[in-house]
Amino acid sequence: MIINSRSLKQIQEEFENSGNRLIMLYGQKNSEKEALMKEFLKDKKYFYYRCRPATELEQCRMMGEEIEEQFEAKLTQQSYEEYFKRVKSGGPEKLVIWIDEAQYVMKKDETFWEAVLKLRARRLYPGPVLIVLSSSSIVWCEQDVKEESPQIAGKIDSWIKLDDLNFLEVVRAFPDYSVRESIQIYGVLGGVPGYLNLWNKEESFKENICRLVLSPKGALFNEVQEILGLELRELSVYNTILSAIAQGYNKLNDLFLYTGMSRAKISVYMKNLAHFDIVEKVVSFETGGWENAKKGVYQIKNTFVNFWFKFVYGHESKLYSMNSEDFYDTYIALELETYLNRYFRNVCMEYLSLLNQMGRLPVKVNKMGTWIGKNGHIDIVAQSSARERIVAVCNWESAALTVDMVQEMFLAMKQAKIQAEHYYLFSAKAFAPALVALAKEDRRFELIDMNEL
Repeated sequence: MIINSRSLKQIQEEFENSGNRLIMLYGQKNSEKEALMKEFLKDKKYFYYRCRPATELEQCRMMGEEIEEQFEAKLTQQSYEEYFKRVKSGGPEKLVIWIDEAQYVMKKDETFWEAVLKLRARRLYPGPVLIVLSSSSIVWCEQDVKEESPQIAGKIDSWIKLDDLNFLEVVRAFPDYSVRESIQIYGVLGGVPGYLNLWNKEESFKENICRLVLSPKGALFNEVQEILGLELRELSVYNTILSAIAQGYNKLNDLFLYTGMSRAKISVYMKNLAHFDIVEKVVSFETGGWENAKKGVYQIKNTFVNFWFKFVYGHESKLYSMNSEDFYDTYIALELETYLNRYFRNVCMEYLSLLNQMGRLPVKVNKMGTWIGKNGHIDIVAQSSARERIVAVCNWESAALTVDMVQEMFLAMKQAKIQAEHYYLFSAKAFAPALVALAKEDRRFELIDMNEL
């Protein structure tokens, strides 16, 4: 079972803190929040309750029944204050009270939150306690609570978001896979633990995609519409916008011309998608050549949503009329390598960040990004506080990284009006002999084969 070990460590650190603590843990529904919860609680005294969509009275009644069952208590009244008075660890150990999908009770019943605050202040249960409120609603946590309810957000000691696994964590989850195979998985499923747990290591990449994504009975066949429909209305509008972005209509004016919607309306929808971590605006690394940079570019942030809209959504009629293997060969196989360029660049950037943390780069980097120009781009720009720079080229698709590709990078640097002291050249396949010879003569160039990542 793959879980987010970074988040598990964060929760454990909160548990080991002295005094009572109140934390908010949240992530999308396939973040394996429940598996993480089981791993964390397995050696602790705890009370766990999962809220459900219900009326205030029904929610309170159901929690009371579980209090009575777990602690063999006879409750005199149905109230959250009474419940938190009756929980116990049976010793001096810190008790964990974990309320899952807390949005279902907090949206409806203010007495629950009031009782939580009294519990945290030791006015109910006298012993040490860690209170975990968790949710699979990112919008509720970040927008409804964090942004719009400061009186609640200010009382929460720690916010822990179950982000996707990074590439290194994905590699560790598939130790028998090559770097190339791991990047392929990463470029489709991202680092979502729930998706990665569905991957069959005995099957080929194509077989897994056909089984999980392209088959009507596949576990991920309806996943994108479920993700969007979980909290967003007007799915037809969101589908249209995401399909347009996947096709390359990635600026506000492009979307206006493609969809026929007003710019103001599109901006609202884009804001909602950004809140839900579905899309993001790509901001070029700030350089002197700002007038040559392409501004206001959007991309689909969620990896699996990006894959679906890039390869599947526009061909759904064929998905039902063809078998999954033929659909893969026709609509995915030919463009997959180009699609994966972006994710290889992300992996290279993560690699440089890791080297930087270890002190193994020639400069101490404090800022890193990409530069998207009107007539070219720079895959990675990394800069120190003294404005010393590393510039990188990331070649995934071509048979070899060549001197011409490096020259294209130099032209883009001229447009960006930057210079660099060091050049890192990443290639997934090979390096042209002329480039190998250049790197031997000029120590500013570092060649990194993908298998070294």
